[in-house]
Amino acid sequence: MIKFLSYTINEHTPTYGNKNNFKIFKNKSIVNNDSANESIITMTSHIGTHLDMPYHFYENGQCICDFNDDFWYFEKIKIIEINPKDLVIDNELLEKIEPSDCEILIVKTGACYNRSLDLYWEENYGFSPEVYEVLIEKMPNLRVFGFDTISISSFKYRDIGKSAHMKFLNPKRPVLLLEDMDLNDICEDSKISKIIVAPFRIEKCDGIPCCVVGITDD
Repeated sequence: MIKFLSYTINEHTPTYGNKNNFKIFKNKSIVNNDSANESIITMTSHIGTHLDMPYHFYENGQCICDFNDDFWYFEKIKIIEINPKDLVIDNELLEKIEPSDCEILIVKTGACYNRSLDLYWEENYGFSPEVYEVLIEKMPNLRVFGFDTISISSFKYRDIGKSAHMKFLNPKRPVLLLEDMDLNDICEDSKISKIIVAPFRIEKCDGIPCCVVGITDD
């Protein structure tokens, strides 16, 4: 069975800070006697389910072309559910981290259930920079850190969020951030055996919208 872990994008898709919203309009339209429909899209590269690349915070940071094809395929998966106490998450996640060979860690905070509300971006959960140090120590094979909040940076605590970005996206040992995942229908006990992350292949770009697919053995 295949399950999408990424959202579709439309004009109601929330954005960090409620800025640079998605817009689509018809450049050509059959109803206007054009030969075909053709749309023009404007949006930030950090919208919907997307990856933050090291280039987002480092001028010499990696972009999409710096990762090989196999990088985006995962069989060693860890899903953790938490009930955050504060907008900046630390101990409630760290106490659940055990030594593991996982390649992708997915954290469900429950924020996905409020995605249609303003508080999803106004009062979003973020993660402490200290989380990075624990993850790379206990999960040395970790390549991607995914979660159901709009950003690793809480909008209320952007200085902490900047530090967290810079930790995770450090070009010397990056852990890519997979933000705004659709985790509505999965939990810690979900039997997902494989995950494929399929990003847009946009060169020299700091953020990459992507399709994420989870595969179960059902």
